[in-house]
Amino acid sequence: MNPYQKYKNQSIESMSQLELLLTLYDEAIKDLKRMDLALEDKDYDQFEDHMDYFTRIIRYLVRTLDMTQPVAKDLNRLYQYILYDCGRISAGRERRRSEIPALIDILTDLRDGFQQAGTKTNVERIAEEKRVVV
Repeated sequence: MNPYQKYKNQSIESMSQLELLLTLYDEAIKDLKRMDLALEDKDYDQFEDHMDYFTRIIRYLVRTLDMTQPVAKDLNRLYQYILYDCGRISAGRERRRSEIPALIDILTDLRDGFQQAGTKTNVERIAEEKRVVV
């Protein structure tokens, strides 16, 4: 394994669950933007590559859902819709290109929501620790 790959693996392994989730959303959003640019340039090989990366990320998010959590069913439906819409974009390419920004908006909202929830949780945890110390 080359040094860069080793560093990347160590980086991922040391992330918290929230950091990993946010990174997955960031990568998915980047892939959507790259898909849009590839369609603009009519570079269908690049489009397919980024579509593949994107769908792998979304499928991973589906597989890792904890279905005992109330929000998991809603997230699963949302991820299934995203995968469905990607299939439509892949089949229609330029005709469906206009749907890519909506998917970016959905994932950006999810990412921001999880980030805010994580920040709130950290603030509550720190406040609780200070109460225990006092």
